[in-house]
This record gives sequence, structure tokens and C-alpha cells, in this order.
Amino acid sequence: MNLYGHAGQWLMLDCGITFNSPLCPEAQAHLPGQHKHDVVAADPKFISQRKEDLAGIVITHAHEDHLGALPYLWRRFKCPVYTTKYTAEILRRKLARGGLGDNIPIIEIDSGQRIDIGPFNVEWLPITHSLPEAHAFVIRTEAGNVFHTADWKIDLAPVTDNPFNAQPFKLLSKQNILAMVCDSTNATRAGYSVSEQACYQGLKQAVEGATGRVVVGCFSSNIARLIILARIAKETGRYFSLLGRSLQNTVGAAKATGHWPDDLPVLDAFNTGYLLPEEVLAVATGSQGEPRAALNQLAKDTYRDVSLDEGDWVVFSSIVIPGNEKPIENLLKAFKVRKIHTLTSEDSPLPIHASGHPCQEELKQMYNWVRPDIAVPTHGEAQHLKANAEMASQSHVPQSLTGLNGDLFKLAPEVKLVKQAVKAGRVPLQQN
Repeated sequence: MNLYGHAGQWLMLDCGITFNSPLCPEAQAHLPGQHKHDVVAADPKFISQRKEDLAGIVITHAHEDHLGALPYLWRRFKCPVYTTKYTAEILRRKLARGGLGDNIPIIEIDSGQRIDIGPFNVEWLPITHSLPEAHAFVIRTEAGNVFHTADWKIDLAPVTDNPFNAQPFKLLSKQNILAMVCDSTNATRAGYSVSEQACYQGLKQAVEGATGRVVVGCFSSNIARLIILARIAKETGRYFSLLGRSLQNTVGAAKATGHWPDDLPVLDAFNTGYLLPEEVLAVATGSQGEPRAALNQLAKDTYRDVSLDEGDWVVFSSIVIPGNEKPIENLLKAFKVRKIHTLTSEDSPLPIHASGHPCQEELKQMYNWVRPDIAVPTHGEAQHLKANAEMASQSHVPQSLTGLNGDLFKLAPEVKLVKQAVKAGRVPLQQN
């Protein structure tokens, strides 16, 4: 949850929940109270006390850590939500389950569009990530312009949407970007991130070499990975099915918005149990060891639609999110006891998982293209923010601001900056 304040009003970018597992006490040790938490969101008290000044909420893309809290928190804000078609479809399905239905005004925006939300002029810039319609944003005000990256990477073969196009970001260097608020998730990793398309060969090799059923665990919102797996199923003579409601919801939204290829059929999960073992390629929820997810039920042999037998394979096309090490270790042990083979991304000779976030060379490229006056690293722990700030420094960004969740950074003294902005050309560009 990111908040931008200007001229007495506020703009919220994203309203997400954490990836969290009730099985992992370490991940919850810092939380208040004695209860275990399934869902953790940002504390909205600051903006809830100023809700009459909240001009709108912009959702950058359809991952849970960017929109998952809206069904819980929107009643405290009661303002319009702006996002693109696919993200709106995901959000509406979540809201319907939460009983809000059509109560929330969702305004659909086209990629590349530029609109006024209160005193903020907001431009949607398409960027590559691991799902359709991910966007970065330029937020223009009379006090200065901010470039907000949201989640991103440089992917020239992203499977969904168009390849990364550097030109719009290079043009920002001429638009007097006061601050760049940037994803830090992979800032400690050298080099470049792996393209999503690179997972195809590793996953296909794993499926081709497997006897028996193959079940793949991956993040349910990763449409690109699901398309790759559906294509592999078709090429290897297996049926493709989805085990878990969130996966079925994701693919349903992709079909409804034209992001799922028409030539890739999806078998109803109910029918999976009637297939021969060598005909099954299923994707299951629960790659982080979540206790109620499909993978955990498969490990306990309690999943209603299909059972796994000795010699079947479970492939983890995912990473271990910090804090979930123990639940995943327990899950792997449960499969091993039943003599079900497992393959993790750490053990695979070829890539079977690709991160959706930029590594150090990508960060430096973006800083050099945009040339902001200030870097504001976000999305990550302290070491990630520090590493991002170092990349900004190496890219000749004069100043970086890093802090703790809840910190409020004053990017410029408003009255003084407005006078300087006219001289510097930082007044808003032509309004749409």
C-alpha cells in the first residue's frame, strides 16, 4: 500500500496482503496479539482517518500482494478504484466472494492512458512482469513528477503481453522525474533476471522424463507459467487440469479477457482422477506449504479429485518465500515418505522458475534511463532497499530515501517547489 499526498489530497497505489502461512510461527512472531493470522495487510489507520481526502485507488496489477486487501479494507476508504481490464476481472471475482459484488466502483483504464485523479495526473506505462497487464506509472503534479515502477522486470519473451519496450522509459529522462519509487525484491542479485520463456525447456524436460502423474506447484496468479504448462501438456500428450480454486479463478479471468490461448484446453479437475497416470499434467495450489491448499492435501492423500501414487512426480516451479522454509520442508518430506518424486527449482538442471522482479543490472539500466533526482526503494526487506539504493548511487542518482514501513517521505516543499517547477519545466504536461 503506497500513498502519495499533494494539494491536500491522497492517491493510493495498491492495497495488498502478504504471502503468509499459518504453519510458520517465525513469519508471525512480530505480529501483535496472540492469534495466528491467515491474512496480513498494511495498517490503514493513517488514510482511514483522512478518507474524505483520498482521491482514488490505483491497482498496478493482479497479484495478491497488490490487490488482495481491497475486499477487507475498501469499506474504510469508499473511493473509486482504477485499474486495467484483466486486473478488474480478478478483483471483481474476489469481491463477489466477499459479498461486495458491484458495490465498489471500478474504473477500467486502457494501457497507455493518462487521466486525472484529483490533483494527480496518472499515466499507465506497460511493463513486463509475470502476468498480463502489469504497469508502471508516472504521477504528475504541480509539485513534481514521480515514476512508480510497481513490480517489473526486463523480459524480452514474457509469454503474456508484449516484450519489454525500453523507449517509454528512456523518454522519462526528459520529463524531470523528481522521484523514482522502485521495486527492490531482487536488488541483492547480480546480473539480469531470467525470461519467463526460459522456463519452457526445463519444465518440458521434467515432464518428458517423468513416468506416472506430474503435478506442478506454482503461484496461482502466474498466467505465463500456466500457459507454458498447458502448452507442454498438449505437446507431451497429457491432459492439463487445475487443482485449487485460485488457479481456476485465474485461468477463468484470463479466458474472459482474452489472455488465454484458444488452442489450450483445460480439463475439469473432477475428471483428472479417471485418467491413466501418464495422461496427467496438473497444476496445484500450495507451493509455499499452505495447509489447506491442494498440494498439502495431495501429500496427505485427502484431495477429493485425484490421488498420487508411488512413482508420481511433484515439481515445484516456484521459489521459497522467506518465512515459509519449514512448511515447504514438511511438504517435501510428506511426499518422500510416500515415495513420490519431487523436483524443486534449486535442484533442477534447467530453469523451471523465473522471478518477476529486476536484478541489479536491470535496476541500473532503469535508473540510467529515467534519471530521477531521488530514488525511493520499496518492496523488500532492509537489505533489499539498501542494495537498491546502492544501484541508484552507481547510476548517479543524487539522493536515496530508505526507511521503515509507515515512514512518510517529503519529496519536496510544495510551495517552494511549485515556483521552482515552473522554471524547471516540472509543471504537468498537457492534460488528457
